[in-house]
Amino acid sequence: MKAAVVLLPGLNRDRDMIAALTKIGGKPPRTVWQTDTEIPDVDLIVIPGGFSFGDYLRCGAIAARMPVMRAVAEQAKRGVMVMGVCNGFQILLEAGLLPGALMRNASLKFVCREVKLQVANANTAFTSGYAPGQIIRCPVAHHDGNYFADPETLARIEGEGQVVFRYAEGTNPNGSINDIAGIVSGTGNVLGLMPHPENLIEAAHGGNDGRALFESVLGAAA
Repeated sequence: MKAAVVLLPGLNRDRDMIAALTKIGGKPPRTVWQTDTEIPDVDLIVIPGGFSFGDYLRCGAIAARMPVMRAVAEQAKRGVMVMGVCNGFQILLEAGLLPGALMRNASLKFVCREVKLQVANANTAFTSGYAPGQIIRCPVAHHDGNYFADPETLARIEGEGQVVFRYAEGTNPNGSINDIAGIVSGTGNVLGLMPHPENLIEAAHGGNDGRALFESVLGAAA
């Protein structure tokens, strides 16, 4: 699988994501910088987590307007798979590649702990390695992960199976509506999620529940 990782000032999970993609995909991903206007020929583009541009204005608002994001949008329109994790999810929303918004956590506190996720849709390029309804473990670390959408948008994404991950068993860490933890675009090739699957892929992490997400993408690319 050929992958690229977007680098932006303030992101701090890029090394974790690069390590995960290298271990599972068998080769290091390419990296692209905020000012790049073209992205190499790849199967997957990833925007990792962190605090792009210090989260000034709104989380992801500045990053979403960088030249590289126009290139990401163009690749997404072509059908290339795109994944945004945590701050990457916020950036995809701000860039208009996914519907809805992420607000301040209901507790108004930064949350860093492990949660449980239910696989709400296993029929996507990102989740085919999981069983429908499967409960997995996954770490979170965010301050603005409270997903919200207006009633019409919410009804549409729920009805069309765009919700792929939900917080399960009372572990919702941020107050997200309908316990939504991750969604895909209407075309199914863009995924945004708040939890960090790249931090639970091997025994050294204490488990490998996040590994199937990357293996799903690997299978789709093949």
